[in-house]
Amino acid sequence: MRKLLSVAALAAMLGASGCMTATEAGTTATAPVAASDIVDTAVGAGQFKTLVAAVQAAGLESTLRGAGPFTVFAPTDAAFAALPAGTVADLLKPENKAKLASILTYHVLASKVPSSAVAGKTVDVATVQGKTVKVVGAADGTVTVNGAKVVAADVNASNGVIHVIDRVILPPM
Repeated sequence: MRKLLSVAALAAMLGASGCMTATEAGTTATAPVAASDIVDTAVGAGQFKTLVAAVQAAGLESTLRGAGPFTVFAPTDAAFAALPAGTVADLLKPENKAKLASILTYHVLASKVPSSAVAGKTVDVATVQGKTVKVVGAADGTVTVNGAKVVAADVNASNGVIHVIDRVILPPM
């Protein structure tokens, strides 16, 4: 059963669900307590160079360094490389800043959502961009976001959490 959840409803659900560590969830992640914000955590991971460059080009870096909390579905460099040739270079052009910001904010929730909150559930969640993403927490522990597989969950940052995904998700036009 699918549910359309507002950020407030999702936050209430999270408060009642408790959190499980990345180890309990069967994923790899950083330590449960993090001193670095979302941006520094992404930089430190080394696999998000394209994402960080895009965040900077879109003018979103200061936002993602803010208090949050945020959940970021973070495509790896390999996910960006899988886009059609020239797509990333085109999006990074100053004249495409609004389009790039729309794509990037489609990967962000305005709350901290651990993977345990979606275990065994299918939910549609509003993104910062304004559209919803479909998050499916399968019985086998895998999680997908609009079909992109979460390959590492619950990478904690001081202002939220990162879930690493294997492809770039695009908002409906």
